[in-house]
Amino acid sequence: MACVAVTWARPESTYTDKWDNINVDEILESNRLLKGYVDCLLGKGRCTPDGRALKETLPDALEHECVKCTGKQKSGADKVIRHLVNKRPDLWKELAVKYDPDNIYQARYKDKIDAVKGSA
Repeated sequence: MACVAVTWARPESTYTDKWDNINVDEILESNRLLKGYVDCLLGKGRCTPDGRALKETLPDALEHECVKCTGKQKSGADKVIRHLVNKRPDLWKELAVKYDPDNIYQARYKDKIDAVKGSA
């Protein structure tokens, strides 16, 4: 969840920047696109290539505080978190159940999550 936006893996020091120019706003503004990504992440639907890469990378990004994320990925992740927390808490909760069942990351990122509440 903390890096739900655009984090894709490769073994080097940062995740690939292949999808850094993806239009995060377009995804967040479209219920169809957003639901497609969330369904992919939850294993409920088909994944696009970038969705599949995000799904594979998300656990590592969460565990290591997005240290391998590019600047654009961190910015996109912040935007996605803000959107989900404030406008789609239902999706945020579903993703939390899947990727943070023990509430480890919610606790780790509590200050950051609290800071974006109400700042959509």
